[in-house]
Amino acid sequence: MASTAPWAVVFGGPSPEHEISILTGLQAERVLTAAGHTVVPIYWAPTGEWFRVPAATEAKDYLEGAPAGSTALEVRVSGEPGIYRRKAFGAERIEIEAALLCLHGGVGEGGGAAAVFSLLGIPATGSTLFAGAVGMDKLAFGGLMHAAGIPSLPREAVSTLIEPSFAGPYIVKPRFGGSSIGIEIADDIDAARALAATSVHLRTGAVLEPYRPALVDLNIAFRTFPSLEITPLEKPLRGDSGSALYSYAEKYLAGGAGSDAGLTSAPREFPAEVPDAVAARARELAERVAEVTRLTGIVRVDLLLDETTGELFVNEVNSIPGALSLYLWAPLQPAATVLVDALTEARDRRVVFAQAGFGGGAALRAAGGIAGKLVGLDGPRA
Repeated sequence: MASTAPWAVVFGGPSPEHEISILTGLQAERVLTAAGHTVVPIYWAPTGEWFRVPAATEAKDYLEGAPAGSTALEVRVSGEPGIYRRKAFGAERIEIEAALLCLHGGVGEGGGAAAVFSLLGIPATGSTLFAGAVGMDKLAFGGLMHAAGIPSLPREAVSTLIEPSFAGPYIVKPRFGGSSIGIEIADDIDAARALAATSVHLRTGAVLEPYRPALVDLNIAFRTFPSLEITPLEKPLRGDSGSALYSYAEKYLAGGAGSDAGLTSAPREFPAEVPDAVAARARELAERVAEVTRLTGIVRVDLLLDETTGELFVNEVNSIPGALSLYLWAPLQPAATVLVDALTEARDRRVVFAQAGFGGGAALRAAGGIAGKLVGLDGPRA
């Protein structure tokens, strides 16, 4: 049943994965519209501007920014918060039932968009600020997996102060961010440090993992509404590039031309041809990741399999996965059902954290003058 107010689909955003976010957003808009829902498509430009774009735009329409016929929007977080359409005199608020966030990487997937939409008072998919942030910090996520006893490869920060606890060669990854952008292979710690100091993707932080070329990639997705549900397992197939890594290009640009290239048409084995025990173990790990991360909505878990030993490791999590992993859900649920359930969850099961303090003003009354608290803070004395 269609909602009383339109759903919004928000895509783009300031992120290295800006273009992929556009593709996901345009796909999601088509799916919801075809199912009879009213959709407000909203484009977040990499420069920060927000636009309501015409319905049914194409990927090529964004080559030079917002497409023709777009309307500039105002995003207000104070007074009467919300998203407003600019008019000749003033602005008109756009009524939105809930927003489907298609913002891969960057502040979108990292929890920033969740914070923005919370301030706007608009329910939005894509997990909370805190859960999203952990998912986008590879060092924190690895630590969480370790603390929860969930198998994952050793992962440590590239440091100039201490040596890693395991020997090279290494995979060097950006600490903050998603996808396969910026990942390198280093023979030793000196090479890893050099990469971390010079790569634009690694300078803000980098992590090390042992390089194990025999491991193969597996993906599985879960959703949390109306109840926890898990997809079949897929095995992405690497191309003939000779690369030792499953690259960004193979993940997102393979599979021929068209808006779904790399998202739904990339070479893959689906369902993955693995032993039943591996498939069962993958489901178990997905359940455990869902429980410990508190991620909600539509989430993809990336795994690594040692086909010789059967060992399975959790590699990373994607709280806003490419194409929202709709291709993984196809054997179980129609795409429109998956998207509408995520929107309904955002609207009806919003995660609300306590905001008010519990001091009742006691700390403020006891504080006295602030000037007294500055005594001794003016630096060393002669």
